[in-house]
Amino acid sequence: MALEISPQARAMMPAHLHELEPYDPKFSPCEINLSANENTHGLPTEITDELRQRLSSLELNRYPDPLATQVRERIARLYNLTCDNVLAGNGGDELLFDLFLAFAGAGRRVVLSTPTFSIYKMYATMLNCELIEVARDPETQKSNVAGLLEAAQEASLVVVCSPNNPTGELIAHETVEELLDVCSGIVVVDEAYVEFSHPNASMLPLLSKHENLVVLRTFSKAYALAGARCGYVLSNTGVIAALASVRQTYSLDSVTQALAQLVLDRHELFASSISDTVSERERLYEGLSKLTQYSPEVKLWPSEANFILVRLPQASKIRERLRDEWSILVRDFSAEAGLTNCLRITVGTHDENSRVLEALTSLVKEEA
Repeated sequence: MALEISPQARAMMPAHLHELEPYDPKFSPCEINLSANENTHGLPTEITDELRQRLSSLELNRYPDPLATQVRERIARLYNLTCDNVLAGNGGDELLFDLFLAFAGAGRRVVLSTPTFSIYKMYATMLNCELIEVARDPETQKSNVAGLLEAAQEASLVVVCSPNNPTGELIAHETVEELLDVCSGIVVVDEAYVEFSHPNASMLPLLSKHENLVVLRTFSKAYALAGARCGYVLSNTGVIAALASVRQTYSLDSVTQALAQLVLDRHELFASSISDTVSERERLYEGLSKLTQYSPEVKLWPSEANFILVRLPQASKIRERLRDEWSILVRDFSAEAGLTNCLRITVGTHDENSRVLEALTSLVKEEA
């Protein structure tokens, strides 16, 4: 049952929050859940076995390290940075809110390249920002670079997702450098899915040249810790200190810190699941492309993430039939501007992807 704000409660909220609704990812119990861009491979057994040993030594009657120092030190070593260049938090979502809180706020301009991750707009609305949405090309889903650069000139905060959720597009290094040059505020590059991209996709090399760049990463996707809630940002020490000043106290609990440390110590164990996801993404894309023989409405966009965006005839109906008849859950983006009849499908295991292709082939034949 979805949460619903009563008219009485809504009337007591500030006027700029009246249009907000509780975040609802439209989850339904299904045999195959490919709706949330999680790593469907799960944690390696070596990680889970060692975690049991580490948990037994935790003093859960004590508060956690407030700044997750050991997690930050490991991340810093991984990227040849200092601990003061890193801040860890309760998932990327908390750190994004901290960025909006520290550098945006009431009346300050926030620029987004839309459609993109809906949380950005939610936070901008919550903090009463001046929101500028620069629409992507509806056919190619490429960013409107000229529009972004123009809007960024008076922005306090620019947020770009690369690879972008839900379109899968990478933003070019040159575009980010141009944004950093024209924007006097902060430019955030959300790299939640970058581990599934080519080796040179990250904006990390730009950190040493631009004081206003923030790179956001998460353990939720490639490192299979969506349930643990751990993310981190990388930037210059001044920006990190500003974020530390507004973050929630003790936001990263002791169990999550221990798990994050373990994953960082054994991060090489995830190479095979990442490689398999990339391989399966290509197989799934090829299989979905064959649906064009049944309907000219079918359209796909190349993806550098662990999901694929596809346009199908009667997409919302197909999504419901996938759930009800095949017990497969995917995400419907049809209500988003520029994404009419679009579904986002997380790349699953080999068997899950085969089942999706079988189901969609049957349903598209019927609905076309």
